[in-house]
Amino acid sequence: MSWYSNDANSVISKLNTDRASGLSNAEASKRIDSYGPNEITQKKSKPAWLMFLESFKEPLIVILLVAITIAILSSIYEFNSGNSEHGVASLYEAAAIFIIVLINGGLTFHQTRSAQKSLDALRDMRQPHLNVLRDGTWTSVAADELVPGDIVSVKSGDFIEGDMRFFKTSELQVDESQLTGESDAITKTTDSLPEDTDLADRTNMGFSGSMVVNGNGIGVIVATGMDTELGKIADLMDDEDTQKTPIEKSVADLSKKLMLIAGGVIVFTVGFELTKQFMNVGTITVSDIAGISSTAIAIAVASIPDAMPVVLSIVLTIGAKLLAKSKGLIKSLSSVETLGATTYIASDKTGTLTKNEMTVTRFYSNRKKFNVEGNGYTPFGDILDDKCEVADEKDYRRFFEIAALNNEAEVKPDENQNWRPFGNPTDVSLVVMAKKAGITRDHLLEKEENRDIDVLRVIPFDSTRKMMTVVIKEDDQYYSLTKGAPDVVAVRTTGALVNGEQVSYSQIADEVDQTILEFANDALRTIAITHRKVTEEQAYHGTAEELEQDLCFLGIAGIIDPPREEVKDAISKLTGASVNVVMITGDHAATAKAIAKRLGIIKSDSAEAIVGSQIEEMTDDQLSEKVLDTRVYARVSPEHKQRIVKQLQRHRQVVGMTGDGINDAPALKAANIGIAMGINGTEVTKDAADLILLDDKFTTIEASVESGRTIFGNILNFMRHELTTNVAEVLSLLLGVVLINTTIGEVTAVTPTLTALMVLWVNMVSDSMPSFALGYDEAEANMMKEAPRDTSQSILANGMLGRVLLRGSVMGGLVFLGFIWAASSGYSVAESQTVAFLVLVFGQLWHVYDARSAHTLFDRNPFSNSRLTLAVGFAATSSVLVTLLPFFNEVMGTAPLSMPLYAGIIIISAVPTFVLSGIKKALGK
Repeated sequence: MSWYSNDANSVISKLNTDRASGLSNAEASKRIDSYGPNEITQKKSKPAWLMFLESFKEPLIVILLVAITIAILSSIYEFNSGNSEHGVASLYEAAAIFIIVLINGGLTFHQTRSAQKSLDALRDMRQPHLNVLRDGTWTSVAADELVPGDIVSVKSGDFIEGDMRFFKTSELQVDESQLTGESDAITKTTDSLPEDTDLADRTNMGFSGSMVVNGNGIGVIVATGMDTELGKIADLMDDEDTQKTPIEKSVADLSKKLMLIAGGVIVFTVGFELTKQFMNVGTITVSDIAGISSTAIAIAVASIPDAMPVVLSIVLTIGAKLLAKSKGLIKSLSSVETLGATTYIASDKTGTLTKNEMTVTRFYSNRKKFNVEGNGYTPFGDILDDKCEVADEKDYRRFFEIAALNNEAEVKPDENQNWRPFGNPTDVSLVVMAKKAGITRDHLLEKEENRDIDVLRVIPFDSTRKMMTVVIKEDDQYYSLTKGAPDVVAVRTTGALVNGEQVSYSQIADEVDQTILEFANDALRTIAITHRKVTEEQAYHGTAEELEQDLCFLGIAGIIDPPREEVKDAISKLTGASVNVVMITGDHAATAKAIAKRLGIIKSDSAEAIVGSQIEEMTDDQLSEKVLDTRVYARVSPEHKQRIVKQLQRHRQVVGMTGDGINDAPALKAANIGIAMGINGTEVTKDAADLILLDDKFTTIEASVESGRTIFGNILNFMRHELTTNVAEVLSLLLGVVLINTTIGEVTAVTPTLTALMVLWVNMVSDSMPSFALGYDEAEANMMKEAPRDTSQSILANGMLGRVLLRGSVMGGLVFLGFIWAASSGYSVAESQTVAFLVLVFGQLWHVYDARSAHTLFDRNPFSNSRLTLAVGFAATSSVLVTLLPFFNEVMGTAPLSMPLYAGIIIISAVPTFVLSGIKKALGK
């Protein structure tokens, strides 16, 4: 049933309740059992043990688990065969790989456990008591005990705790901005409305989560808990799967490919070795298979960039810390990089692009137009004339005084000296306007400056009259002060105050109409201010109808929810970086377009704005045709916001959604990157978001996009370095399998070029340590003048695959040649493998300086990243030490070398990087 489209009596009858006595306590108890408590339910989360196990399902981890199994089986066989030395070595391999798996699994589990808590925030919203009619008596009832059919009374300052249909109101105004995006308080009525009335226009309804800012009202609860509009938002959030970030998708895709490659290489290696063994001796034994397992394990480890998940998490963490310095708090590590790939920022208007602070910026008085400096609730700023000079107070003094007196709102500084509003937002804007000229209601009523002013009566604003009147006594004269909608006030106005004299309103009527139109085109709401001399009898006993006649016009105030000062420049920078900014708001289309034009989101008045009712009539395909070219959406619901985000994603766009209200939360979760306001945003919104702007500044988004691009660039550098090393490791091992068919010195045909633990050392120490440091690199030049990366492309696109294969092949070939040279020169197996190990280590340490640039190592200062210099120094020193210390000699299979050989390896390992980078530089690629 559409409660808003039926008259109040029908609603009450349908709910089987009584307008005069409410529900009985017994009936309320039955309904609690039937409907459940008035709370937001939470989706049951996975148990911790299951979340931990799921962290091991990644393809790369699966390969490593297979390698652990092979190593354990090999160790068991070696122990049973009496070869305890090889058995212990295999156990070391299994233990080392298992530690890597635990580290990766632990990090994944930790991130999963820190996932979003949107429904917790909704469920844990405070539960106050309300004034409810039960058994004919008004009583205090806890919010979670409300049921449909309860008769509830609300007043200014109350939160509405269930959806309700009003049947009695008195100057009732409700702030629904956090739910609908409407910046103005909504005046509530009791009349039934058309069936097709949008959520934001259902003026006879009160919605859970809204706040009463003026007046009072009585209504019947029609929905509680998950059946409320707030509950529907919770459902939307619950149903919305968390979007995988671009880097997660890229790494997942790459991981699957690497798993297939690794599997293929292992099968080829084992098959080739077994075939070779059978061709040589005509038989294959279990001992042969055990011997081949060492090479298979080494290749499995070499095929997998096992440090990649760890390094990726650490690099993203580094990026998150750097982002925090720009006042951006990132909650999901993977989302750090998403910022750099963002192509659309879909932003709510109220409180995000604007300050959600109604402000008088212009006014018309004494046949002149004025500008009011300052924004928001801070009551400081000059009053300027049309020449931008400080205006003469006599031209607007009376206008300001009446605006202050016909008012019950106020602004006060809090303990942090931030000005806070109290009262109707429109009234607050008039109070602030007058206060900027030093005029306040309290001061006027203090009987100073030989003036004696008393407020006699207040006739509140109501939606029928659309006016508010205050009757005062000033010295011996009585006045009625009336303000209201200009079109309503105009028909009751006969005079106007010009230069201190009252003239006929007809003399300025056209001028006033033109001013109202001009203000409206600037997205300003207008309110007319008037006064009128009345008799003592009228002052004390006159009706609203009698007092609100023959008015004397004083002026028009133009009010706006002002754009944030920094937003226009931030939008310009984002546009220059090929990031499209879209306004999605619950506000009116005219206001949205005017604000959008002022901010540079649209360039002309002819730009199309799509409203919620149009979206409602569109199919997804029809909406999809519009979304790439539309920059303004108005009067939209939470469901509409989600549809817009999803249709943009349908075009492979990476969407960032900003907002601060409850109504923004589902769209934030649906977006690739949800961005919430940290100061004025609701807890629900902040918990649904990936990025929280700690300073509520839109400029932080622009800084965050730049940080995201820098982070992805650093991740790309790491991947370039990591994969090049993996290619080198696999190739050096494969060359040994394919090309070594006989014993060379002490090296047999089944001796691997590198041991599995040597490969692990390279991946986790000499490779990963410098990779961590790459996370601190600054961005390369002109990064924010380039288009966002295409997330549909592989991470190996744009020449990266060719670069990785070329450099990895040359490095791997050099490692194999070093191994063959050492074996041919009479070195032991351990010494030959140590030579190969060090050639690989120093080859990759030279290469890291080439990998940190999309161009060549000659394009960046090698010492600009001090952390990288320290990491390379540590990796080089520690890698030499593991060849000198007996413990590592036993565990890893390394052996000490002569000092000249160490020096020669360091120099020779540099040749591939300098030669290949030099060639690329010379070719200008």
